[in-house]
Amino acid sequence: MNIAFFLLPKSEVITATPHATLRQTLERMEYHRYTAVPILSDDGHYVGTVTEGDLLWFLKNSVHIGFENAHRHTLDEVPLRVKNKPVHIQAEMVDLIDLAKVQNFVPVVDDSDKFIGIVRRSEIIEYCAKQMNFKSASAAQS
Repeated sequence: MNIAFFLLPKSEVITATPHATLRQTLERMEYHRYTAVPILSDDGHYVGTVTEGDLLWFLKNSVHIGFENAHRHTLDEVPLRVKNKPVHIQAEMVDLIDLAKVQNFVPVVDDSDKFIGIVRRSEIIEYCAKQMNFKSASAAQS
């Protein structure tokens, strides 16, 4: 099966840039109810994934930074605790599944290493559940 089958295209993915402020990022994540978002460079390359935990730990450990001045600090100041790896659009399904086991979503890049979207772990699980139900129904009919 092709990874593209599961792809949520870039146009439908909420992302951030390294120049986004902490406040902008927090508000975007809160509004969309996401716990993590991909970070993209100005030229569209996947930089990493920022999580709520990254932001909270950064705020907790930065004595001079708080919610009141979060609009003055950018994402490029925040250390990312987990390195979510992207997968190439031509990668094998096993590569996608290996990453999805430990990531809520897997960023997908094209031949130029440009971000083209994500594959959500929930989509993979849903697909597998449907396949299992289909096989169970087929076996019951036999």
